[in-house]
Amino acid sequence: MDKIWIKDLEIFAYHGVLAEEKRNGQKFYVTVSMDVDLHAAGMTDDLDKTVNYAEVCELIRRTMQEESYDLIEAAAENVADAILLAYPQIKMVHVIVSKPGAPIPMDFDTVCVDITRGRHIAYLGIGSNLGDKEAYLDYAVDQLNKDEYIQVTKVSSYIITEPYGDVEQDDFLNGCLEIETIYSPQDLLAVINDIEVQGAGRKRLIHWGPRTLDIDILLYDQEMIMEDTLKVPHVEMAKRAFVLEPLAEIAPYAYHPGYHKTIIELLEILQNKKD
Repeated sequence: MDKIWIKDLEIFAYHGVLAEEKRNGQKFYVTVSMDVDLHAAGMTDDLDKTVNYAEVCELIRRTMQEESYDLIEAAAENVADAILLAYPQIKMVHVIVSKPGAPIPMDFDTVCVDITRGRHIAYLGIGSNLGDKEAYLDYAVDQLNKDEYIQVTKVSSYIITEPYGDVEQDDFLNGCLEIETIYSPQDLLAVINDIEVQGAGRKRLIHWGPRTLDIDILLYDQEMIMEDTLKVPHVEMAKRAFVLEPLAEIAPYAYHPGYHKTIIELLEILQNKKD
């Protein structure tokens, strides 16, 4: 991927844990590398086909000066977020915030924080079998799209499916979404849980039982995550036609990093087992 660099942008700001740092301020230096496709700009010599680095510099200055952070880690995080939110064409941003005046009683050159943040493709499964099921699924799509860190890029058809498990209950309405997000998997999970509980008043009192709204992270880039509260790819997705069918509709060639197969391949395997 092509890159635009801004190196050692000098900014006077008021970040630091100590009171005198907040009061007196000091110089910081910000270096940014932005991953962006520059082919069209190079071929046309058109500023509109690239990222205006003068505007980015002003955005960095505002972000560094409008708030006072205890940690340069927070300053770097907010610079990265501001750039990604302002410029959808930037796929990845690398931010280094240097603090040469850090209160360290030893000889040193500078203290730096170095982070990389970017856009990620994730696939979500959505389902409901209580109340107005379609309205709950539409609500999930709408709430995800309202979050500035998320863009819903594809929505499958909704399909009616029989309940999974031994609990007697109404049929489900299921679908899948493709999203582009700046959130980490863990932060995305927190947003999803909030939509389920706070917005849809989720009820899920029995395992495999009825629920107003269920949102699962199925895939997140090619990451494999095994944590107590989050497992990606979703551990049961390859066994569930109600996941694979709508997912194959919007992303047939999305790749499952655990099974090393595409979604359409996993669906064909599952269908052959039923036959």
